[in-house]
Amino acid sequence: MEDKKIPQVRVGIMNEPTIEFVLNGDYFVNGAKHSGDHTAHCVDGLVEWKGNRYGELLFEPVDAENASFTLKAVTIGVSFHWKRQEDQTFKGALHIIVEDGKLTPVNVLSVEDYLLSVISSEMSAHASLELLKAHAVISRSWLLAQIHTEETVKPTERHPGAPGEMMDTPEELVKWWDRDDHVNFDVCADDHCQRYQGITRATTEKVEQAVRATWGQVLMHGGALCDARFSKSCGGVMEEFENCWEPHHHDYLEARRDGENEEDYPDLTREDNAAEWILSSPSAFCNTTDPEILSQVLNDYDQETKDFYRWKVEYTQDELAALIKERTGIDYGRIRDLQPVARGTSGRLYRLRIVGEKRERIIGKELTIRYALSPSCLYSSAFVVEKHDKDENGYPGKFVLRGAGWGHGAGLCQIGAAVMGAKGYDYKQILLHYFVGASIEKRY
Repeated sequence: MEDKKIPQVRVGIMNEPTIEFVLNGDYFVNGAKHSGDHTAHCVDGLVEWKGNRYGELLFEPVDAENASFTLKAVTIGVSFHWKRQEDQTFKGALHIIVEDGKLTPVNVLSVEDYLLSVISSEMSAHASLELLKAHAVISRSWLLAQIHTEETVKPTERHPGAPGEMMDTPEELVKWWDRDDHVNFDVCADDHCQRYQGITRATTEKVEQAVRATWGQVLMHGGALCDARFSKSCGGVMEEFENCWEPHHHDYLEARRDGENEEDYPDLTREDNAAEWILSSPSAFCNTTDPEILSQVLNDYDQETKDFYRWKVEYTQDELAALIKERTGIDYGRIRDLQPVARGTSGRLYRLRIVGEKRERIIGKELTIRYALSPSCLYSSAFVVEKHDKDENGYPGKFVLRGAGWGHGAGLCQIGAAVMGAKGYDYKQILLHYFVGASIEKRY
């Protein structure tokens, strides 16, 4: 288990037909030094650069400490409500490969250098030290679990009642997104994996201190790496792994109240309990409006989201019918109902029946539901449906979704962890609150 060598990580940044980039310093490529502005195109399945075509290109910095490269117009927040483009600058090597008829720039660097950016990208670089330490450990654990899958905690048998394998039939669509989506690099740079925006997000001495203080530390369970998950806000109770991804149970990702009394939570898989919970505002670590605490977790674009603990979305009949048709590619006609079929431990739906005048279908899991019911991505799938102004045929004129939480809700709740840090909990206490029965061990 002990490995003194710091592992390298390959991060896929974007995927476009053409990429513009700037080499801020000298880089070796094909035995020659290059710097300055460049443009590469994907032509006939090859990388076209400086009038020549290559299967791939690797740019390695001559002076790794002082050189960097900038990628122009990187899209961040893919499929989310705050999606935008920005120029981003990175340390390490630049590997340009071809994927799906487009170019993918891959940043190659050490895990610890990667963490300096991830922590500043996922939350504010000015967060409390204990929160930054906690995030350094879970980000390192999650990353190494993706790279070294053979050393990751093996899931137990499928949890009773958990949703099944992926399927796509006229009656039901079950789909999820996870680490296996990436073949040519370890992780991507967006919310699908972990936000990674290079040195664009200004790091601080506090972030560097958090990484140094936890150098090589990872979450373990049963002698193996934990697949450490995290989201913005669990909404009061944590979700279990199998209700978001593969139908397997991880003992360290259990349902718990996000509060001091971890065992005090209702059975939110029951519809009556879920409705009562979601329509109220129960106490929890992540139930906060404190701007100082929130600023530790939410970067500038995240702070555009104000109502994350309990939220509301409204659609007219025409809006919802058109939205579902556009997002799913299926014309349900007018929508008669959105019926909960199965909920997880946090109250999040992982099976939802859409009932329309032309057809009905069950969809899941949670992210599939969130994509279907929003022009970008619904905050979470923990919601109840209110129907108003029904006509003589029973079709509502308006649908109101009242929901709880932000993200999938499994593992560490970032806003809850920020509150714990403000209350004086240290990073080990924070981690062991969210990862049940885990241990914190030094890998290198």
